[in-house]
Amino acid sequence: MREDDTADEQLHVFETPDEAFQYVRYAGTLADVDIDVGEAALALALLFLPGVRPERYRHHLRKLGEQTTEEHALRVKAGEKDSAALRLACLRRVLHEQQGYAGDAESYDDIQNASLIRVIERRRGLPVALGLLYIVAARGCGWQIDGLNFPGHFLVRLEMDGERLIADPFRGGAEMDAAALRLLLKSIAGEKAELSHEFYLPVSNSDILIRLQNNLKKRLIEQEDYAQAVIVVEAMEALAPAEYRALFDKGVLYAKLGQKGQAIKAIEDYIARAPDARDRQQAQGILQQIRLMPD
Repeated sequence: MREDDTADEQLHVFETPDEAFQYVRYAGTLADVDIDVGEAALALALLFLPGVRPERYRHHLRKLGEQTTEEHALRVKAGEKDSAALRLACLRRVLHEQQGYAGDAESYDDIQNASLIRVIERRRGLPVALGLLYIVAARGCGWQIDGLNFPGHFLVRLEMDGERLIADPFRGGAEMDAAALRLLLKSIAGEKAELSHEFYLPVSNSDILIRLQNNLKKRLIEQEDYAQAVIVVEAMEALAPAEYRALFDKGVLYAKLGQKGQAIKAIEDYIARAPDARDRQQAQGILQQIRLMPD
């Protein structure tokens, strides 16, 4: 590593919510492949947890990679053939058996399930949060792993020498064949839903983080905590500056908070950037309603 790379990393170590937001903004300037999803997810969680020190959580993420590397080395030394299946077994062993992570089916909508820091503390989380931990652990071993563009339920795919395995971190790392994927899709989207090649496409690092934040935003809006929901949307905007749709959410949330001027600006910016005429037309209607709000 070059000395200037080390210096750059040191400039972006965060310890407070303000520093965490600056880190998120910094991550948004990086090429997607260079985004550290674990560190960025910690920063996003810290925005709402003043006083929490992130170093112990950084250490835990590093430990996941180290433990998985050790588990893999022991198994290969014992004579097991290295394969995607073996690597998935190592991830299951470390994350679920040793560390006790599990999908939170009982309190799925608990807002803590969308905060990586709270997920680490509770060892419970949403599919995307647990999938993110799989990705951090596997990449800590230097393995090829991606999140998939599967609708409504985050899955991961491990690859090695042409072998590909899809796993569900929310269900103990269960391997998902075509039949299992079809059943899962129908449970989410209805009996008429069918698998599409699009569902097997890998998602970017920023997409994983945005998906995590969308879960948090949804829960905050349901709780009518619009002020914190605005923070989530602004963080999403910082992380993915090209994602114009965040502007619409921001405008609506500002309107709910009675911040008329900021709401108008956000919706006007959205209209200027939205490529779809129907989206622009819908936004124009919202904009007209906001302009009629009392000052």
